[in-house]
Amino acid sequence: MGYVIGVDIGTSSTKAVLFDTAGRQVARCAQRYGLSSPEPGAAEQDPDEILRATTQTVADVVVAARINPNQLLGVSFSAAMHTLLLVDEANRPLTPLYTWADNRSDRFSFIANAKDPQLYQRTGLPAHPMSPVIKLMWLRDQQPDLFSQAARVVAIKEYVLWHWCGQWVIDHGMASTTGLLNVRSLNWDAGALALAGISLPQLSDLVPAMHPLAIRADQAKKMGLPPSIPVIVGASDGVLANLGVGAIAPGTAAITLGTSGAVRQVVKQPITDSDAQLFCYALTQDRWVMGGAVNNGGIALQWARDSLVPYSSSPDIFPDVSQNALDKPAQTSPEPTRSTYARMTAMAREISPGAEGLIFHPYLLGERAPLWDAQARASFFGLGRHHTQAHLVRAVMEGVLYNMHSVFSALEAAGGEVSLLRASGGFAHSTLWQQMLSDIFNREILVPKVIESSALGAAVLALVSLGEWPDFTPVEGCLEVAYKRHPIAENVKRYQKILPIYTALLEGFQSQYASLQQAISEEG
Repeated sequence: MGYVIGVDIGTSSTKAVLFDTAGRQVARCAQRYGLSSPEPGAAEQDPDEILRATTQTVADVVVAARINPNQLLGVSFSAAMHTLLLVDEANRPLTPLYTWADNRSDRFSFIANAKDPQLYQRTGLPAHPMSPVIKLMWLRDQQPDLFSQAARVVAIKEYVLWHWCGQWVIDHGMASTTGLLNVRSLNWDAGALALAGISLPQLSDLVPAMHPLAIRADQAKKMGLPPSIPVIVGASDGVLANLGVGAIAPGTAAITLGTSGAVRQVVKQPITDSDAQLFCYALTQDRWVMGGAVNNGGIALQWARDSLVPYSSSPDIFPDVSQNALDKPAQTSPEPTRSTYARMTAMAREISPGAEGLIFHPYLLGERAPLWDAQARASFFGLGRHHTQAHLVRAVMEGVLYNMHSVFSALEAAGGEVSLLRASGGFAHSTLWQQMLSDIFNREILVPKVIESSALGAAVLALVSLGEWPDFTPVEGCLEVAYKRHPIAENVKRYQKILPIYTALLEGFQSQYASLQQAISEEG
């Protein structure tokens, strides 16, 4: 029996998951790390802390699995998108690692669109402060001396791979999340480089996702890996999540709902939409993933927990529980406790679909798709005296899905009809969220049992690269369905009346987001 390790470098933690050659999970280890915000809008990390966590989790999973290391066939990578790090000529970090959530470069999105109106059509990435090309414009303007010292411009996976393997390489998929790659030629885009103020020697060599690298002997020894084990470059977490939940066939899309969220579909060629609402990233040379990521997923429910229903004056019979137990009551507590997701879910369940005319636009953190507007803000509309905390909670849950439905509508318009959704993420394990999702989208929903979908996607790349699998087809066979939901006709009918109102309201609000921020700035 052989095994592969899928390593998923995320924003809050790195996970190393060991799979056998049938795609079954055998062992999992994780290590968390911090995110700092030294000033408003900042979202930074220590690249060396992430490097240490990545190395340690791999070493830990080898031990936890209790296998002969010689049975290990390969290691493959998934990593968070839109990270940016400048390094000097000695390959030492000049900057912290800027994450997708850092929005200090916001105004340069508008400058980029004005200077290069075709940037999105060439690169497949809407101009937004999450994008490395926009961050580079900001750094060049704000810290020119530091910017001029940069020998290389890299993402976190490149930094880890250089330490492990001694080569600066980047897969086409991760490169397409930088805003610097021409998605049709699969080469670095000269116009984007000019906009960012960088040159080709500062960028890593482009390679396919299944490209193998040789690991350095000292690194292999440190992690308990065979010295000859191949390291597969891998891809980004978003595209690998589609692969990891089996959403690769025509007519199937993946929806992820965790702290943030995303809706994605695999297509055979790069596609950009006329309204620049969707991204398009490479997976392989004949598979592309288009869709949209949203900032405001479960984070909106977290805000509701903390701000709308922060404390219970009576015993809370729904203590905090994890993913697949979100709806289950537990033991009573004699002390007032912080309101929990399960308690809120129980409240929302008592309210009819549509929250009796209350609509929530969930833009607490600005928004990526479909708005691509960091200045967007949340709002309740239709609030009446009859509405209670439970109505507010229900409206928040529905508003998150209304917004994701907007992305889904744009996705179908550009990429074709979707008949089946495969859902993943922590909140996909709540039965109420599942039914809401099915009703609002009017689609059948499947929730696979696999939780670490990006790590599994990375492992699948390794299995195909190493010749253990002929192609990606076997992934669907190794996935067991945990839940299946069908739309309820009565609920669908009600939601289909509300969705156009949600969209019409949004069109009116959008014109005022910038004005509101300007008014606040002038007041300050």
